[in-house]
Amino acid sequence: MTVGTYAELASVFAALSDETRWEILTELGRSDQSASSLATRLPVSRQAIAKHLTALQACGLVESVKVGREIRYRALGAELNKTARTLERIGAEWDRRLAAIKEIAESMEE
Repeated sequence: MTVGTYAELASVFAALSDETRWEILTELGRSDQSASSLATRLPVSRQAIAKHLTALQACGLVESVKVGREIRYRALGAELNKTARTLERIGAEWDRRLAAIKEIAESMEE
């Protein structure tokens, strides 16, 4: 894993560390929506929604699409899938390391 990948992963986790952003992402997973539409569904102001959308866009979890005069946002599952694959690789590496430690510890007991 490269330094860039760690930075990207940290960026995604930082964005997802906020409950409101999770709610926004969940809403956008259902359908593309404008910031105003999201503000009617969530207990925060439109300005707060806009700031959260900016954070989600910065790490590649959402994108904006102009539809007529309106800007709508959509969730990008590819970045979440990429994050999940990275976590799976990290988990597999830890499993490999722990198995090696266990083998060494068991061989010392004999």
